[in-house]
Amino acid sequence: MADYYRGNKEYFPGVGKIKFEGKDSDNDLAFKFYDENKIISGKTMKKHLRFATAYWHSFCADGSDPFGNGTIRHPWKNTEEKADAAFEFFSKLGTPYYCFHDIDASEDADSIAEYEDNYKKTTEILLERQNATGVKLLWNTANVFSHPRYMNGASTNPDFRILARAATQVKASLDANVILGGENYVFWGGREGYSTLLNTNMKKELNHMAQFLALARDYGRKIGFKGSFLIEPKPMEPTKHQYDVDSATVIGFLKEHGLDKDFKLNIEANHATLAGHSFDHELRVCADAGMLGSVDANRGDPQNGWDTDQFPTDVYDALKAMMVILDVGGLGTGGLNFDAKVRRNSTDSDDLFYAHIGGMDTFACALEIADKIIRDGKLKTRMDKRYESFTFGKGLEFEQGKMTLENLRDYALHDSPISQVSGKQELIENIMNQYMFA
Repeated sequence: MADYYRGNKEYFPGVGKIKFEGKDSDNDLAFKFYDENKIISGKTMKKHLRFATAYWHSFCADGSDPFGNGTIRHPWKNTEEKADAAFEFFSKLGTPYYCFHDIDASEDADSIAEYEDNYKKTTEILLERQNATGVKLLWNTANVFSHPRYMNGASTNPDFRILARAATQVKASLDANVILGGENYVFWGGREGYSTLLNTNMKKELNHMAQFLALARDYGRKIGFKGSFLIEPKPMEPTKHQYDVDSATVIGFLKEHGLDKDFKLNIEANHATLAGHSFDHELRVCADAGMLGSVDANRGDPQNGWDTDQFPTDVYDALKAMMVILDVGGLGTGGLNFDAKVRRNSTDSDDLFYAHIGGMDTFACALEIADKIIRDGKLKTRMDKRYESFTFGKGLEFEQGKMTLENLRDYALHDSPISQVSGKQELIENIMNQYMFA
């Protein structure tokens, strides 16, 4: 990656290139575990993890929340200055990718012509900085949830005019994606859901959403987009019920509407926990369906019932996620995007570096441990042992579809008394700790 892009000023003075110095380093602005060139199972850490920085949280969020005004004052004043600051940050930190919503990077406008013109100019600015630094676009998306026009949704809006306006933003974002060489394109239905069924035709809205996604897919392919379209599940907030509530729901929806060949899922850790699942559960559901596309790496606070978007620092949680990702051979064109923001009271510019360093070190540490666990094979052997009755005899015949319900009953009738077989959960959890700390 080239030296950071600099416009008329340096936005993060006093911070140089973040380097790997190892766990014994006292330098707070250095990686302790993330060595991008270290080889793990034939690939560098950089290629395994494919880190990305989120434009919206890092360069737009101001620390405001539902109970207070913003606390963070950004020094950039316009689109070009924000891009200069962003690419300076990417280059100093060393994240090879970034992600953005249309109106994170480009100035919004009610006039479609003005919006499109702004976006085209912003795309040129971003492309220039990509070429100067070597930073690439992991994915972009359209923000069709923040503006008041989208209070009743975008593709599921009961007003066709609003649906068409949302399509304008998606089209423009796909145009930008192709110019910028984006490797994926994401849909997050921030208000695609309902607050009450008393005024909602759910079947109609779901059909409209599927048709909208199909049109976006067709247009993307027509203009040369070859990457994966990604859906990001979320269970609630702001609507009472989101149509993309969790991985299983989204996968079922995509298969029902014949969209599963072009679409995969982008899994966010905080959304998983808000849905009542674990991060690794949501990843496993996608992986088993062959539809794991990319990851938004963050965490929530279990004592808060909303989307806190904190930086990931829980190595155990990241470890279980990396075990799934490595088990399926990696993320392909996806990556680990830090859809996370510094806390409201973290107001210094270097806090953004500390936050990303911590997240990158967390997943680097998890990657090494997960690789060790998988190569060692002891946990897999224990799991295989639990299911060995399906590897021979009648159990194997059942898996092969060669038994009827009557066959199963006859087998059970003549089977000897059944003894309990322990799952050894506590032992397995102890073994995980040994891998982490021994």
